[in-house]
Amino acid sequence: MATTRRALALLSLFALALPWPAAAESLAARVDHTFGRLVAGFATVLFWEPFSVAGSGSDGAVRHGVPLILVVLVGGAIFFTVAMRFINLRAFRHAIAVIRGHYDRREDPGEITHAQALSSALSATVGLGNIAGVAVAVGTGGPGAVFWMVLEAVFGMTSKFVECTLAQLYRRVLPDGTVHGGPMYYLEMGLAERGLKRLGRGMAILFACLCIGGSLGGGNMFQANQAYQAVAGRLPGLARAPWAPWLFGLGLAFLVGLVILGGITRIGEVTVRLMPFMALLYCLTCLSILARHLGALPALFHQIIASAFTLQAGLGGFVGVLVTGVRRAAFSNEAGIGSAAIAHAAARTTEPVREGIVAMVGPFIDTIVICSMTAMVVLVTGAWNNPAAGEGVQMTSYAFATVFPWFPDLLAVGVFLFAYSTLISWSYYGEKAAGYLFGPSRRVALVYRLCFLVCVVVGTVSSLHNVLDFSDMMVLAMAFPNILGACLLTPKIRALVDDYWGRYRRGEMEVVR
Repeated sequence: MATTRRALALLSLFALALPWPAAAESLAARVDHTFGRLVAGFATVLFWEPFSVAGSGSDGAVRHGVPLILVVLVGGAIFFTVAMRFINLRAFRHAIAVIRGHYDRREDPGEITHAQALSSALSATVGLGNIAGVAVAVGTGGPGAVFWMVLEAVFGMTSKFVECTLAQLYRRVLPDGTVHGGPMYYLEMGLAERGLKRLGRGMAILFACLCIGGSLGGGNMFQANQAYQAVAGRLPGLARAPWAPWLFGLGLAFLVGLVILGGITRIGEVTVRLMPFMALLYCLTCLSILARHLGALPALFHQIIASAFTLQAGLGGFVGVLVTGVRRAAFSNEAGIGSAAIAHAAARTTEPVREGIVAMVGPFIDTIVICSMTAMVVLVTGAWNNPAAGEGVQMTSYAFATVFPWFPDLLAVGVFLFAYSTLISWSYYGEKAAGYLFGPSRRVALVYRLCFLVCVVVGTVSSLHNVLDFSDMMVLAMAFPNILGACLLTPKIRALVDDYWGRYRRGEMEVVR
């Protein structure tokens, strides 16, 4: 508690040091400008485009670049799916049985059940990527981006299977039952087994560094930014006040600090319980809107598929739509990124493949179900091509308001809760990565947590464009070491899959209930 009080006291001093309220707007602009220059520098390296394709647009000839990171994500997902003989399809029914607890045994090593591990991972992915990220994809790439989002998720299910199986296989279980796992560990330990110790160690360090950046970007600043936009959109007075972003950011940082600094842990427990309710309410609202536009759905599906393969703007236009859809899907479900493997490593089981099968359900729920619902609502209501709708979460809110005038208020609350839950989950991922790099000490944890809270404020006062680009770069770049390492370890996973699936088909596995 003493550590918590000191940390919150430092945060309070930071708040008092701000120029209230006269220079707040100027300071926010300077912070956004500086952050934007930093993002541009990173983009040159992390979003390098090895090739581009010519196309046409409203302003004449344009070129659509294909970032190397998306080639790695898509190529890795397809490779894993073929190598694992489409485990994402043939084991889906078995995954549901495992999630329902049919194979849970309390005596197995680990900290949480299969269902709890999936819920923990989903709490970090189901959120603003599904609400704001989808709107960004549709607004940028049009209806065709939805098709590529869903297709990426289908193959991404196998990427999630592979990385979470590896996390279970190479996790470290301490005598007190605490589990340490994730790509940092299977890159180092797994590649060392193959005689690639130095490469494995280097890739593990790179992943941990990027994971910290991802936790501060996509898992932090993007969440804080869109949470503020959602609330400010419903409170016009708040949006006009120059000091409002700072005040909101500090308030959100304080609430997050109460949990991650070891204070009122019950807040985190209540949020985790509230998340499934909010997700269900969101999906039911989407379905009710789609039901009111039932007659337009067949034409909508045709438009999505036709737009995905349109060559009206040349091959470059096709590539632009594809890149937009894949980029937003990967940001939403994090398949191939490796973050969810940190949560799934703690599952209670002696069968690494079984936890991988559970994990692959995540992209299905996150992208194929929830993201698709958001996309169809934005499209069927016409918000995606209406300038008055805005961008990001504002576009989604506008789409819902066309049917339910009261829903934007509920959505603002939902966005805040989704963002809050995601912030807490990603702080755990980043802290685990920091612990791997510098040792799991209290001092390391405290420094990381304070940096995390400062980034909550920075994300709130920065523009969506800068925050979104930084979030994409940090989160997506985690795929470089993760997918390359997993590809090198594929023969071992394939042997485990064949053994597990053979025993399952022969009925040799004990069903608890």
